[in-house]
Amino acid sequence: RERALLFTSSMATHSLSFFFSCRVLLLFLILSVRVKSQGVGINYGQIANNLPSPARVAVLLQSLNITRVKLYDADPNVLFSFSNSQVDFMIGLGNEFLQNMSTDPTKAQSWIQQKLQPHISKTRITSIVVGNEIFKTNDRVLISSLLPAMKSVYSALQNLGLEKQVAVTSAHSLDILQTSYPPSSGSFKEEFIQFLQPLLDFHSQIKSPFLINAYPFFAYKDSPKEIPLEYALFQPNHGMIDPNTNLHYDNMLFAQIDALYSAIKTLGHTDIEVRISETGWPSKGEENEIGASPENAALYNGNLLKLVQQRKGTPAKQSVPIDVYVFALFNENLKPGPISERNYGLFYADGKPVYNVGLQGYLPDIIYTSSATTIKILILWRVVMGLAVAGLILDLGVNLRMR
Repeated sequence: RERALLFTSSMATHSLSFFFSCRVLLLFLILSVRVKSQGVGINYGQIANNLPSPARVAVLLQSLNITRVKLYDADPNVLFSFSNSQVDFMIGLGNEFLQNMSTDPTKAQSWIQQKLQPHISKTRITSIVVGNEIFKTNDRVLISSLLPAMKSVYSALQNLGLEKQVAVTSAHSLDILQTSYPPSSGSFKEEFIQFLQPLLDFHSQIKSPFLINAYPFFAYKDSPKEIPLEYALFQPNHGMIDPNTNLHYDNMLFAQIDALYSAIKTLGHTDIEVRISETGWPSKGEENEIGASPENAALYNGNLLKLVQQRKGTPAKQSVPIDVYVFALFNENLKPGPISERNYGLFYADGKPVYNVGLQGYLPDIIYTSSATTIKILILWRVVMGLAVAGLILDLGVNLRMR
């Protein structure tokens, strides 16, 4: 009981100082010139041992005005912490589940009942991403399990009356392309077509988007003498003209996306939207990872955010604004692989920006110890921000009347 009283007292002290600081914070957020992130999604990976609690992340994303988040699992702590928020979630169903779900649809039903149903009444879950970069594994059993698993998930959603509320899709690497240049000649690798044709037919049938993880950084790193850095970073450059369409491309990402649209068209579909489930640029890398730097990462993500804000479409799909999930929210210190893999984050684990792309966020320094406390703190945040807005409006009204 004494411990509880001490914690409550500490919380009260935090809350009081928090209230007075919020008005300053709000005024700063209103007056600061920043890139608006509305419409931009973020990948929230958690392969790390130093990340802030999901409740603190919820406040950070609210301050950044980010309303779309992609997870690589269906972490109940995250989904619970974002209850009653305005954030749309894509949740991930890991590769390890696909084989069982492809042969036993009840496994998909159980997964949805355990992972999705407890949260969907309060947390906005819009998509299930079934598997990640399956074709890159070159595991024929896994690859052949993808479509049956997606169908099992979709059937389970139908059984629960959720198929119109929650889309079913999968995320792929650009490695599925055999040809990407020029964009109009985009084509899939021959060995994957037998799997991709029925997969695309299913996407068309259920009207779900085709997700791609696209990284111009990889192409530049592998061919820095052939690919101008400015072309990869959305900087001014001469670009290239597709000889078949005469369309001009001034950045690599758009060329990659249109190459994928062309490949999809070769399999008979013009009715499937491509969305970018991952893209980003590392702020640090190995010696041979040419171009990995905070300056280049800031240019790539900053220029990308501007294009999204302007609702730009690719040259071949000008009427379709690009749909992007930036990779990633945080640097993840336990990710395997080269140094770059641990340095794609926009933020360090303490909430400080890795570099400046115009996003001014706020990560509270309160430590949450239980889900009940999480709810109270989130309610406190919303109430205090509401009071701060009311106080600011009142102050402005008084000042205007005095004039």
